[in-house]
Amino acid sequence: MNEEEIEYTTEATSSSLPRRYAGFWMRFWAYLVDLIVIFSINGILLSPFKFINDGASIDVGFWTLTGILGAVIFYVYFLLMTKFFNQTIGKMIFGLKVIRNDLRPLEWSDLLFRELVGRFIYRVFSFMVLLYIVVAFTPEKQGVHDMIGNTRVVFVE
Repeated sequence: MNEEEIEYTTEATSSSLPRRYAGFWMRFWAYLVDLIVIFSINGILLSPFKFINDGASIDVGFWTLTGILGAVIFYVYFLLMTKFFNQTIGKMIFGLKVIRNDLRPLEWSDLLFRELVGRFIYRVFSFMVLLYIVVAFTPEKQGVHDMIGNTRVVFVE
């Protein structure tokens, strides 16, 4: 057995232990921390653009260059942190992590749907942000983006 199979076997046998799913409020506070981190990163990385073009924004169609780069940083932060650590900084602070339904390691395809497609839907259609409340009413505390990505958010054991 290779290392990944041993890890999966170990996790699969521990799946009989009850999992504590993270509810709406814990995830909300973790998300707020993540937004502070992202805004800080954006402030550091995008502040040099204030010195370009005499401080005027650089328009790219309907958007600005800093707006596009800020969105890219937002999605890349969630995608890479969740892929490599199973949690973002906000989730680390509150003791949460993202797992797959079958307890196997997270794959890129899971995360592309969870972090990119799911969050994109929430942000593009502003009324869809209300769907975050679904987390409070599903038995395993899944949001729509968790259902799309076949993931759960649980407390770290």
